[in-house]
Amino acid sequence: MSATPDSPRRERVNPPPAESAKWFLSQPAAFHDGWMAEALAEARLARDAGEVPMGCVVVRRLGEEAVRVAAAHNLVEALHDPTAHAEALAIRAASVAVGDWRLTDCALYCTKEPCPMCGGAAVLGRLSLVAWGVSDPKRGAATVFGLFGHPGLNHHPATSSGVGGAAALAEIQAFFRSLRSGSSKG
Repeated sequence: MSATPDSPRRERVNPPPAESAKWFLSQPAAFHDGWMAEALAEARLARDAGEVPMGCVVVRRLGEEAVRVAAAHNLVEALHDPTAHAEALAIRAASVAVGDWRLTDCALYCTKEPCPMCGGAAVLGRLSLVAWGVSDPKRGAATVFGLFGHPGLNHHPATSSGVGGAAALAEIQAFFRSLRSGSSKG
């Protein structure tokens, strides 16, 4: 459907994704590590609830600063919902907090590489950056499916892998080790 002269037009108030992506990527490692630490705190909340320890935060660029606008952890078991991944929940909450589904001035920090569903949500939400700690060689949106750079998509967020990777990997490995030993807590 095309816009007509009578259709209300929405002015873009967010910076273009490429501009915000460059800004996020230009930040020092400590900046990214700090946001990943918050994602790891969310992952620990998931672990303590018996969920797979995945957590994330959505960070919004405001001028030359960044603020947290949403955070979430996996709630698949608690909600009996296969779509209740940390990333999907955080992107939904960020859209509500920002008041717009276009999150062009936002970055998503995840403890593990998003799956195709969550990667698709990041693309549809126009996030500027998707950063993760541990890559997923079995079902990763970038690693396996090349989703973030797919030529058929109209938005391509910048990506950064390995952010806080050692801590994220340790958290995930401890959780699954404890499952194998008979305990659901990490």
